[in-house]
Amino acid sequence: MTNTVLTVSGETLLKMQDHYKDGIQSKVPQGGVFLAKTNGCTITAYKSGKVMFQGSNCETEISKWEGKSAVPKAAKKMPSNQHNLPSNFSSLAVIGSDEVGTGDYFGPMTVVASFVEPSQFELLKELGVKDSKELNDEEICKIAKKIISVVTYSLLVLHNEKYNDMQEKGYNMNKLKAILHNQAIRNMISKLEGKHFDAILIDQFTPPNLYFGYLKGTKEVIRDKVQFATKAEGIHLSVAVSSILARYSFLQQMDLLSEKAGMSLPKGAGAKVDQAAAKFIRAKGIEALRSFTKLHFANTEKALKIAKQ
Repeated sequence: MTNTVLTVSGETLLKMQDHYKDGIQSKVPQGGVFLAKTNGCTITAYKSGKVMFQGSNCETEISKWEGKSAVPKAAKKMPSNQHNLPSNFSSLAVIGSDEVGTGDYFGPMTVVASFVEPSQFELLKELGVKDSKELNDEEICKIAKKIISVVTYSLLVLHNEKYNDMQEKGYNMNKLKAILHNQAIRNMISKLEGKHFDAILIDQFTPPNLYFGYLKGTKEVIRDKVQFATKAEGIHLSVAVSSILARYSFLQQMDLLSEKAGMSLPKGAGAKVDQAAAKFIRAKGIEALRSFTKLHFANTEKALKIAKQ
């Protein structure tokens, strides 16, 4: 069993408590705020701001909070590239990259890298582009349809069957993210055909040294001009655009999967997902899960138990 401790702000602690509400347990340790179980991971939050992740399958949960008002013990001494961004960064021509779908049981991972230059700023703002966390799915779809022909972007979709194959070969969530971000950025640079860009900004999900470590053995790793920052959607419009387009693609994929499954497939990884997965198993069989879900999530085991009832 692996243990990872993050230190988070009071605001983030409340967000975590709400996020894990479906898995919160009745017993809470002394000095604790909550104890929750999800996806093969036990999360224990303390009033001090310390949050412990325990289990052999916590990579997904840790990645949700790593670098987002949370500092892993192993990474505390790592300097953040976010502090090295120039003061005028938001006004530069930038390739921004973000991902969606990593915490969802049903559906794929989607990664988008987009290029946005200063001449597009006002138009994109008029079309509604901003931090996707401030938008609901309906708003995201409306905005995505407007900007999809305005910006140059590269979209990658890691479908569930391929995801499961790679996960079983030892690729953890952050390694898969790193590979997809690197490939999307490579594709984006190729589409620019030599056009100038000032920087590349990746919404940080792991410390930079680990990001490049995950890419060891990759044929072509993009390093030049690469910067990392948490909450990058609020730093440059290119990342906000990528987040919106990645979410839009994910929602489209979910609609296609729901149609193929003959039932509405819920997002996330909570109790409703367990029930839906159990219904899916009864209708399609356990083998069919491979093409619809991230099999290593704890939802698989929970759904099997429910389906046998």
